[in-house]
Amino acid sequence: MKDKKSSSLALTSALTAISASLCCITPVLALLAGSSGVAATFSWLEPFRPWLIGITVVVLAFAWNQKLRPRTEEEIACNCDEEKPSFWQSKKFLGIVTVFTAIMLAFPYYSDAFYPETKLSESENVNLESTYEINITGMTCTGCEEHVKLEIGKLPGISGLEVSYEKANAVVTFDESKTDIEKVKSAVDKTGYKVESVNKSK
Repeated sequence: MKDKKSSSLALTSALTAISASLCCITPVLALLAGSSGVAATFSWLEPFRPWLIGITVVVLAFAWNQKLRPRTEEEIACNCDEEKPSFWQSKKFLGIVTVFTAIMLAFPYYSDAFYPETKLSESENVNLESTYEINITGMTCTGCEEHVKLEIGKLPGISGLEVSYEKANAVVTFDESKTDIEKVKSAVDKTGYKVESVNKSK
């Protein structure tokens, strides 16, 4: 009984950990599936991330407590745990789930590693270059930044590009003879994140 309870708790903690990082897992899955527009689908979960992390840690700690605590005299007397537990109820399985959970919780910090490097164009005519600051809502991690960079970077004439989820913006420099701000905004919208405002810097 104790083993079944700890394995159920382990699975619950893994699911909660996935939920906590779903806002950053989705952009990577969108990249792999070639479906850019769903990248921002779970960004609404970001405000709940600290709570989900807390629940994950508590549930996992409780699972380990259930697994490691000594059996009571009643459990020994009734031979409740006499048969050897299956793999799914073992410490090894709980250990695997714990490692998986830690990897999922840390996902937002390394999600950008899944994205290719964005190649920018070299400026041919500096006089035709313009720089815009685009305020974007919905970005929650470095993976989101890379997703926006990837889409904007596909446009011709982009010579400078900085995206920050912390500042909720992108600063884009491009040759106006090759692209325009409407195309840049469309590239952002294509990711599922939303353009809130646009300001021309130069």
